[in-house]
Amino acid sequence: MTASSQPTESQEINLDDFETKHRSGPWINRFVFALSVLLAVAHIYINTIATLPELWVSAFHFAGFGTLCALLIPANPKWRDSKIAMFFDSAIVFALIGMVFYIIFFEDALYNRGVTFNTSDWVVSSVTVLLALELIRRTSGWFIPLLIVIALTYVVLWGQWLGGMFTFPGLSVETLLYRSFFSTDGMFGSISRISWSFVFMFILFGAFLVKSGAGDFIIDLSRSLASKMIGGPGFVAVLGSGLMGSVSGSSVANTVSTGVITIPLMRKAGFPARFSAGVEAAASTGGQLMPPVMGAGAFIMASYTQVSYVTIISVAAIPALLYFLSVGFFVRVEAKRSKVISTESDDDVVVSKVLKEGWHHIVPLGILVTLLIQGFTPTYAAGLSIIAVVAASFLSKKHRMGPAAILDAMAQGAKNMSTTAVLLVGIGLVVNVISTTGVGNTFSLLITNWAGGSLFFTIILVAIASLILGMGLPVTASYIVLGTLSAPALFNLIAESQLLDMMAAGNLPDAASAVFMLVDPSAIATLAQGMPMEQAVALLAQVPNDFKSMLMDQALGAQSVAMILVTAHMIIFWLSQDSNVTPPVCLTAFAAAAIAKTPPMLTGMTAWKLAKGLYIIPLLMAYTPLIGGEPDTLLRLTFFAIFGMYALVSAMEGYLEDKLSLAPRALMLIASLMMLWPNLEIWIQLIGLAMFLVFFFLGNKSYKKSM
Repeated sequence: MTASSQPTESQEINLDDFETKHRSGPWINRFVFALSVLLAVAHIYINTIATLPELWVSAFHFAGFGTLCALLIPANPKWRDSKIAMFFDSAIVFALIGMVFYIIFFEDALYNRGVTFNTSDWVVSSVTVLLALELIRRTSGWFIPLLIVIALTYVVLWGQWLGGMFTFPGLSVETLLYRSFFSTDGMFGSISRISWSFVFMFILFGAFLVKSGAGDFIIDLSRSLASKMIGGPGFVAVLGSGLMGSVSGSSVANTVSTGVITIPLMRKAGFPARFSAGVEAAASTGGQLMPPVMGAGAFIMASYTQVSYVTIISVAAIPALLYFLSVGFFVRVEAKRSKVISTESDDDVVVSKVLKEGWHHIVPLGILVTLLIQGFTPTYAAGLSIIAVVAASFLSKKHRMGPAAILDAMAQGAKNMSTTAVLLVGIGLVVNVISTTGVGNTFSLLITNWAGGSLFFTIILVAIASLILGMGLPVTASYIVLGTLSAPALFNLIAESQLLDMMAAGNLPDAASAVFMLVDPSAIATLAQGMPMEQAVALLAQVPNDFKSMLMDQALGAQSVAMILVTAHMIIFWLSQDSNVTPPVCLTAFAAAAIAKTPPMLTGMTAWKLAKGLYIIPLLMAYTPLIGGEPDTLLRLTFFAIFGMYALVSAMEGYLEDKLSLAPRALMLIASLMMLWPNLEIWIQLIGLAMFLVFFFLGNKSYKKSM
């Protein structure tokens, strides 16, 4: 057999990836593999050709991936190879299959009875909810099942015992089970639909990319682009994790896949071990902020806001770029301080060679972006892009995807989706309770009251809430829950802030001014000329809540209102990422610490420091038109934000091109505020930029003379 005819890794089915933690023997691995492929094929068919009721599809989605979870993840590790495990898991599988058939064949009978439950309805709906709790417990621990139980019992039991604004008179158990199981608002509702359509297709797309060798290409391209820079290996981690995260959508998976290469590279070059792990964790966290996948957040955000997916990923690009630049500034500062050298001396990482051998990996991504821009649905675009991955692989000698590789990619994509699918279906139960009881609006009012109507303190409260939720919820689930609860409060405060600015400047349209005739006709003349901010606040407070939405539409315009809603959700989505890098529970940092062999908690603190962009950039979103602004405004914001972030990093680290003494460090902090503070005159920002550039280019000489 010649070298060219030898089977490559991508031509073989790797059943080792499907080895379960339950029973030994090859038959179970083959069954899991076959089931994974079947689920992938079925979901491709559902998302491209089939026209089936969404309730049926969601039930099948949960049953299929629930079966996969039952086989892959044991109820108890001590039960491996036991008859108890086989019996218990078999019972779960048959119950899931029976649930699907029951919905298909007996749903109409329920409606014919006037939505009155009989015994079988009680049994099937109750067992399905219990199955969701058990499967989520296996995949994500106890926190989420407990949260679901608390939410469900609030509706039927203890909500009526509460006093004040959170009191709820209660619903019957029958009504709760109907809304949870049969209704499109429950576990088989909108969140489930997002899971089996957008999320699955893009996770499958990512699996095909990895199988085609795109992961190796991304790492090699990052090394070729960044290896000659100061602190090159650190920038390899930033670039590689950003590019990998743009298609993988999982920060932990991103850390594990790229960190095994980048962390040793950084340590070999001279970066401290803990810093190396922190960079990888911070950069991998940013992968969920990078379009086009954004860890499923873009799809959920599009569903919540009713703004197109293409718009979501387009407005997310600049903030994501700013985040990765902020991590890169930490890398450069540490490289200068630690006198890091480049470790690349071979010709294997030359840009031209990497692009020559792997340029075909860019083709599917280009097709994906083109189809999205042309207005095709994300699922259709992902499906064609998967075909493009297979076709483009034949331009490579190493990773040509034959039938075996295609099946392997399908199976791996389904396996990667299993825990996410079960989790999103279960979270639908919580979202249903929030919408049913109106607790989301209550929570938004509570946040507004606690913050005293301050947008800044509201964002702080949301950040704290996201950190607490993130200790038990994965990022996507945390965003769903927190977005449902607090997005209305953020939206109202941001919109009112812009409205007040227009009232103070006298820029309110006539149609919007007419609304104030209802509360203070004498204020119309003052509005036309502008008024003090205190007077504007008092006048707006008199407008009834029922008229405020109409006022915002007329004053700001429908497009601006939509962008404000996206901004509110984007802020929450960004803040939901902080649990990846913030102790005590920071799985991404822990994964990086395991590779670098550094203390997990200390590594988490380092990653938290390096990921400061997670907090600064949402503030820019809230107070500036960073989301959806005009091109010239965005250019100015981005330009000064880049230098402002660099100045802030130097102030935090006490180092720029050389060590900063206390006075220059304070000046760098002032310069950063002059460039980052919203709505300052451009001459103030230019002074801040000049201060930074003086220290950047001349500071090194002055420091040496003073020492």
